Amino acid sequence: MKIVLFCYLPYAFAMLKPLQDEAISRGFTVLWFVPEGIIDNFPYTNSPHTTAIEHLINFKADALLVPGNEVPHFLRGIKVQISHGLAGEKSDHFRIREYFDLYLTQGPYFTDKFVALSKIHKDFEVAQTGWCKLDKLFLKDNTTQKTKAKLLSKHKARHIVLYAPTFSPSLTSTIKLLETIDRLADTDDIVVVIKFHDLMDKETIDKYIKLQNKNIVISKEKDISQLLLLADIMISDTSSVLYEFMLLDKPVVTLDNISQNILWQNLTDKSLVYKAVLDILNGDDKFSRQPIIEQYHPYTDGKSARRMIDAVVDYKHRFGVPTKRKIPWHRKLKIWKLFGTLKW
Repeated sequence: MKIVLFCYLPYAFAMLKPLQDEAISRGFTVLWFVPEGIIDNFPYTNSPHTTAIEHLINFKADALLVPGNEVPHFLRGIKVQISHGLAGEKSDHFRIREYFDLYLTQGPYFTDKFVALSKIHKDFEVAQTGWCKLDKLFLKDNTTQKTKAKLLSKHKARHIVLYAPTFSPSLTSTIKLLETIDRLADTDDIVVVIKFHDLMDKETIDKYIKLQNKNIVISKEKDISQLLLLADIMISDTSSVLYEFMLLDKPVVTLDNISQNILWQNLTDKSLVYKAVLDILNGDDKFSRQPIIEQYHPYTDGKSARRMIDAVVDYKHRFGVPTKRKIPWHRKLKIWKLFGTLKW
């Protein structure tokens, strides 16, 4: 079986790596697609990869695994949407864009909605598999505690607060919480680690750098997974990463989250965030994460990548490799503009 890992943005590197490992373990052939604009950040340069759509045309894949919303419709292969986040409240999360043959879902909350949509559109399948990006969160890693102890010792702290805001100008809390983050880092026993989204604007990042607070650490890691394991509490807004953190049964405080099903402490007054974080660190945590765990990602075995590849193999066994799909002309035009290859 020939598989393309269709990686359009840097945050997808960590999502797709477990699928590469699983596919190779089965003897499958794997090829990464990484656009020229992000190839310098590609961490797996020893793996077969290309920046050229023409190479993918000649590769003639059996399946393309896509943690995004667009994929060239004219490429051979089962188009598989593997999702790029857990924020189902975002307006476009369940938008059907006609490119995909198979949607792989993380848990019942997502599965039920995509199954309902499949009955309307009647041109794609849905399989609940869990999400491969989270596999490493549930696999034991002896280095995590050592890394945490080293970070706490360096900053003479007892607690790690992770600030992980979204980049969207209409949803981000970065400007509103600038002073709060600085104040928390000035508090005894706290070190604040900030993980900005790959698309966060430089001007905003520079504002945090200019704080020059010795207890603020701006992480350069592409993969947030280890930071989730290290932190005791997360501050966020409407970033989907907050769900990943809660799956570890850890507390979250958000500012102006737009979800209609909030099961954590969400505040609409930025002045209350500082006290809320300190209260939780002092043991006043009133929220249960169990409903989120059960609905969003009930798998804790670290084997979602295996289930995802199984689902792709099963699709191919039942339906073969699709030769064509009905794609509206405006979708085709968008693909041409994105990838620069005019094929209808």
